[in-house]
Amino acid sequence: MKKEHTAIDALRTEIEAAERRVAREIEPGPRALVVAILVFVLLGSFILPHTGDVRGWDVLFSSHGAGAAAVALPSRVFAWVALVFGVGISMLALMTRRWALAWLALAGSALASGAGLLAIWSRQTVSAGHPGPGVGLIVAWITVMLLTFHWARVVWSRTIVQLAAEEQRRRVAAQQQSMTLLDSLENNTDNTSGPEGPDGAGEVDTRTPPEPED
Repeated sequence: MKKEHTAIDALRTEIEAAERRVAREIEPGPRALVVAILVFVLLGSFILPHTGDVRGWDVLFSSHGAGAAAVALPSRVFAWVALVFGVGISMLALMTRRWALAWLALAGSALASGAGLLAIWSRQTVSAGHPGPGVGLIVAWITVMLLTFHWARVVWSRTIVQLAAEEQRRRVAAQQQSMTLLDSLENNTDNTSGPEGPDGAGEVDTRTPPEPED
């Protein structure tokens, strides 16, 4: 019985260690390659023009005609959010496989998707004589939306694995509790059916034997 308890304890310890590891890390699998490609596409979109002849790097640092093209605040916010979260945090999450960074990349990519929509709208409603949204801006916006989708799938799959590990741990705990209850019942049965006399012969007869007849 002790060997069974030892095996159950070892199994529970292993499952708890796996659960803690799953709680800290992600397993993107083949999706990691897709995310890596999207990160490089997003990085390359800053070389392309975001409006007129103004490239993404010019939008970031307000250089080379960004002011003359009337680049508004939504375009700058989108460029910085996409660079920090879509490129920086996403690369860190892929390299470290940390769950917290994956969540941060998901939240930042979702925020960049909304900011990208505002940036395109600001270029479409700019005053006459200024260029509209460029190919780089559109490519960057589509890329961050795809990053949001894939990071959401990675985080969701990780949550499913964690729930399965927790369910397995609950089953092992319930099994161990039932085994402990069985052991206590067996011990109680052994105690009640054991010897009662001092020599293990049952109850002692204290009656006086009859005297022999003359």
